[in-house]
Amino acid sequence: MSGQKPVTPDAEGLAAAAKAAGKGRGLPPVHLWNPPFCGDLDIRIARDGSWHYLGTPFTRFELVKLFSSILKLEDGKYYLVTPVEKVGITVEDAPFVAVDFDAAGQGRAQVITFTTNIGDTAAAGPEHPVRVARDGDSGEPAPYVMIRAGLEALIDRKSFYRLAELGEHHDDWFGVWSGGEFFPLIPSAELDEG
Repeated sequence: MSGQKPVTPDAEGLAAAAKAAGKGRGLPPVHLWNPPFCGDLDIRIARDGSWHYLGTPFTRFELVKLFSSILKLEDGKYYLVTPVEKVGITVEDAPFVAVDFDAAGQGRAQVITFTTNIGDTAAAGPEHPVRVARDGDSGEPAPYVMIRAGLEALIDRKSFYRLAELGEHHDDWFGVWSGGEFFPLIPSAELDEG
């Protein structure tokens, strides 16, 4: 390795590499890339889905969309990955927020398609499950939907309330059907107590 300078990650270089890697149609194949780790970059995705660099919110949606296309989750840590570098970033909760959904059909034939804050869509089903985590202290539910390759979206409050309106009881749970799967939201007994 003599003669090679270590790569120092910066947002501009990463954006240029991401643009070059994403020239084709669709998302870049980050699952195929395993470049060397180049360090952490002071990029943070807040719980509300906003992106920040050096403490300042991103103001260009195109840049958020670009960076989100090279986001990868490995061993519980989030990275921005190009064919030649991998940098660590901070994600407060989930990297995306599901801000809306459409529902088609009814009952077991229903399909619920979520839309994220960056415009990605995912139809809840076997490959895009919905799950609800409960805060250990408050018991407040935090619902999520899988968007792609281990990357989830936190379902925003208004969408969660709308989702609950579609719910029904099944095997002692209150939840929703989508893509032929039942996704439990809350134990039926808790609804009976309220």
